[in-house]
Amino acid sequence: MIDREEGIVDKIIYEDKDIQEILVIIKNRKFKAMNFISLSGKCKIGDTVLLNTTAIKLKLGTGGYHYVITNLDDCEKIQEKKGHIMKLRYTPLQIAIQTMEEQESPYHDAIKNFKSLQGMPVIVGSLHSMLAPVAAFLKYYNPHLKITYIMSDGSSLPISISKSVRELKMKKLIDNTITFGHAFGGDYEAVNIYTALIGAKEITKCDIAIVTMGPGIVGTATEYGFTGIEQASIIDAVNTLQGDSIAIPRISFADKRKRHYGLSHHSITIFSKLIKTSTTISFPRLKDEVKMNIIKDKIIENKLNEKHNIQYRNTEELEKILEYFDIKVYTMARNYFQDSEFFQSAASAGKIALEKLKERMNL
Repeated sequence: MIDREEGIVDKIIYEDKDIQEILVIIKNRKFKAMNFISLSGKCKIGDTVLLNTTAIKLKLGTGGYHYVITNLDDCEKIQEKKGHIMKLRYTPLQIAIQTMEEQESPYHDAIKNFKSLQGMPVIVGSLHSMLAPVAAFLKYYNPHLKITYIMSDGSSLPISISKSVRELKMKKLIDNTITFGHAFGGDYEAVNIYTALIGAKEITKCDIAIVTMGPGIVGTATEYGFTGIEQASIIDAVNTLQGDSIAIPRISFADKRKRHYGLSHHSITIFSKLIKTSTTISFPRLKDEVKMNIIKDKIIENKLNEKHNIQYRNTEELEKILEYFDIKVYTMARNYFQDSEFFQSAASAGKIALEKLKERMNL
């Protein structure tokens, strides 16, 4: 069931072409709310809006926001229909979008005539918080790289909700975005991961692609019940299209949950049981031998080294790189200094991708 409340827009906190962060009054109390302009149009101060209040009532970690379903004072047509592919299909909020693949798209032939990714490096993560450290690391060492971020529908669906993507684009640390599946709002839209990868190469002409879900992974404390499980099928898709996949493992020594300590059970399940092909898995080379041995023991115990190309890289310079770009990173509400190994793990994939790209250029 959806919990709904009517509210009055009291203040526009932030606004761009895709999203509004607003303050609404509900029964004499003020709440923050998000309004996605492509779904419900723009709000003005004084407008009456219908809000989805479910997440707040369930006390979920959505950042403390309600979400605008519709503007009751302004139900005008929001935009001209641009395409024939529906996202959020068969829901009251289904939206028509022009994807790269459809026949009316100027990119249709590029998708149709695709042959191979030709070894293009593709970094695949399982959490949105892996994106910023990878992108910053890549651009620090090669500012001229073209980087395309591909966002899956494994978590949040509108890309505009990601403040990280907003910041990375503003600072030119990612050049283009593609949203696939039911995720929407990227610079380019795709039906699935395969055409998203094809579009990254043939349309955005990127040197390196990074694939993760948006903010807000789903987990259930079970072996298979988490949305980060998509990392397996995405890596297989990259390899099927003859790309060069690099997987970011989920590593933390700050997470108090035993199943996520060291090498997360999510990564173990993905790399040992679900991936059908072989990939390069990037690990940080840590100075702390105890921590390093915990990771290595997990790798050997689960025979990851027998199936995959295990690589270690020193990425301690990530701290100064994030400082250089003035980027604050967080995962599960922990910052870089509280969970540095998590972010260094992501950066190690960037270092390996740069090496692979250099090898390709020298062929």
